[in-house]
Parts: sequence; structure tokens; C-alpha cells
Amino acid sequence: MSEETPKATVDMDTLASLCKRRGFIFPSSEIYGGFESTWDYGPLGVELKQNVKRAWWKAMVQERDDIVGLDASILMNPRVWEASGHTTHFTDTLVECQRCHHRFRADELKSAPGGCPECEGPLTEARQFNTMFKTFVGPVEDEASVAYLRPETAQGIFVNFENVLTATRRKLPFGIAQQGKEFRNEITTGNFIFRTREFEAMEMEFFCKPGTDDEWYQYWRQERLNWYLRFGVRKENIRLREYAPEERAHYSSGTTDVEYLYPMGWAELEGIANRTDYDLRRHAEMSGRRLEFFDEETGEHIVPYVVEPAAGVDRCVLIFLLDAYHEEEVRGEKRVILRLHPYLAPIKVAVLPLSRNEQLVPAARRVWDLLRPRFMTQYDDAQSIGRRYRRQDEVGTPLCVTVDFDTLEDQAVTIRERDSMEQVRVPIANLEQALRERLPEV
Repeated sequence: MSEETPKATVDMDTLASLCKRRGFIFPSSEIYGGFESTWDYGPLGVELKQNVKRAWWKAMVQERDDIVGLDASILMNPRVWEASGHTTHFTDTLVECQRCHHRFRADELKSAPGGCPECEGPLTEARQFNTMFKTFVGPVEDEASVAYLRPETAQGIFVNFENVLTATRRKLPFGIAQQGKEFRNEITTGNFIFRTREFEAMEMEFFCKPGTDDEWYQYWRQERLNWYLRFGVRKENIRLREYAPEERAHYSSGTTDVEYLYPMGWAELEGIANRTDYDLRRHAEMSGRRLEFFDEETGEHIVPYVVEPAAGVDRCVLIFLLDAYHEEEVRGEKRVILRLHPYLAPIKVAVLPLSRNEQLVPAARRVWDLLRPRFMTQYDDAQSIGRRYRRQDEVGTPLCVTVDFDTLEDQAVTIRERDSMEQVRVPIANLEQALRERLPEV
């Protein structure tokens, strides 16, 4: 599949419609007409989002012995952003149409040079626009009370390097991982949840000795690509793209994007950057603290180099939904199915009585009571059993448990698998074990 002829499984509008209808993602403030490029995660969406975050944390922290976690504050001393370069370098080039007054990033207008893509009106000269959100701390709005909503979680890690090193007594190489909200006042947004001004990030700073940084940079490039494959993303829809030197940020000696084939073409999913020792040195200069590691073997004080994998939770949610979406025909009817990895699926098990019969419903609810403490479940007895299967397929539920009239006699239920639609009869006494065998851990 080439970049010139991208072919996605589903268009963005179809996915957005499914997400709203089934309770994954809603337009924010919709009853007031919405608010540009803001989205709310519904009952299923919040489960999917939490599962994505758990999967990342499991792979980056729980399963490893060289990474610890952190949760730093969103509001930080403004000098943090001076030291990191965000107050001067965190900019986009802005142009504005003099006729319709729409604003655009200059780098996005290469296909329409010299004119507005909306009305063909004349454009202003390009100017730099800082994309940090500015706010004020305290009751007085003046320059002394200026603060910023963090545009990245990385700086919270760097300014806590000394604290973590002292508390954990780690030796190089080691990493500090963090998940949390970030805010960027993007000039242009869109493509559903692909680019928004408020989003959640999953970042890790891996501190290593100078001279080993390129080795770790290559390692984390492949490690992060493998994470997406581990959770079912198809190989043909994902790739690594190395930046040319002129594309890199001012602090980077090497940058790679994990790119995904979105409906609008190949675009960034995650970035892996060799940040060298830029951040620690800048914070040491501004704060007057020695942000170093003492190597007992050599007796040297080392300013570590840093390799950073940084992913957006929202883009991860988006690509897992896009990649899982399938349509097929079953007995003359269209079947929409989300083939989500079982670990990521919002609902693991749906409990479905065959009908609303006065004997079946209590029996089904007893099965539901049995499973609820052990799995994320959903109970559904509305409409025909076929329609309920289709509803669960559409939201990615891997397994359905059906309680029928035979259950009242043999104390057994039917497990139905999402992808194969195969069914198997299982005694209720063995149900938990049978479900766990069909919901493998990653």
C-alpha cells in the first residue's frame, strides 16, 4: 500500500457516527452547539481509553525493571518553559485570509500557494504563533502571575530527575514514564480526534550514558512499533519514518515518527526522539542545580542523554478503532464488527437472556452477578437475540454469554465468540475459567 494511493477500511465520518451512536465519543458541549475540536468520552469510550493507558503502562512500567512512573502537575513554574525553549521555539507559522479571515498553518498550504483554500482570497504574510495556552495564577492578571498549561509532560519528568534518582537510587540506564493531559493552541484542528487542543499523552524519558544514546534510540523505535503490532494493528497500516535533519526539533539529534495509514493518508501516531542532554543542561543552567548522575565505577558526574517515546492516548484510541473496523455480509445482512484486541475491548463479556421470559431474566441476572466482579460486563435483553449479537459485535465485545431455556434444566450457558461467531456450551460452574481461556492476557 503506497502513500500515493492510501486505502483505509473506513472513512472518518462513518467512524465518528458509530462512536457517537454507541457511546464511545461525543462532541463536547453539544447541547450548546459544541466547541471546536473538543470531544467527550462516553461510557464505552472511557473504558477503551483506560484500557489503552493500562496496556501502555503495563508494557512500559509493570513488565520492565528499568522504568518507574511519575504524575507531575499540569501547572508549573513559568521558568520551566523558558529553560525548555517553549516560550521561544514552540511556535507554528500562521497565515490569515484577508477576505474570510480563516487562519491556517503555513506548512499546510503547500497545495494551495498564494491563495486561501476556503475562498481563494489573499493571505497575510506568515508570522510566528506560540501554541502554548497562557493563563494567570491568583486574583491579579498581570505579567507576574502568568502561567502556562503544559504543552508536554516531558518537562515534569526532567525537573523531577533529581527527586526520582534520590528516591529510587536508580542507575543508568533507566526511564521515567508519565501519562497526563497536554494543551496546545493549534491553529488548525480536525479529522475527528486526530488533532485537538486538549489531549492526553503517554511519554517516557529514558536516561542513558552519552555514547549509548543511538543504540537506545534504535531500540525504542522498534520497541514502540512492536507495541502496536502486539495489540493487533495490521503491519500494512503502520510504519516508521525517520526525520530529515531539517525537520528535527532544535534539541533532537534523531527523530522518528510511528506513522499510521489514516483515512486522510499517512500521518504521525507517535514520536521517538533522541533529545541528547539538552533538557537537563538547560534546567541545570536556569535552576542552579546539578542535574547529574554520579557513576561510582568511573567516579564521574554524568549528564545523561535522553531518548523519548511520546504517544497520544487519543490518537491511539483512534487508530485502534480504525484498524478494528470491519464490514462483512452474513446471511444477506451487513455485519459491522470492531475486531478490537480483547485486552482493549471496553466490554469483555455481554450477558444476554434469550428473551425477557419471567424465568430467564432472573437466571441471566444471576449469571451477570457472578461475572461482574471479574470482568467488565454488559447486560442486554432488548430486541431479538440476533440484533443484540450485532450490537455487541459493533462495539467490539469479544464474548457473549447466552442464557436460554435449557439453562434452567442443565445449568449451562452458551458462549458465542465475536470474530468466528462460533458457539460452545459451558456449565455455569466452569464459566469463569472458560471465559478467561478465551480472553488471553497480552
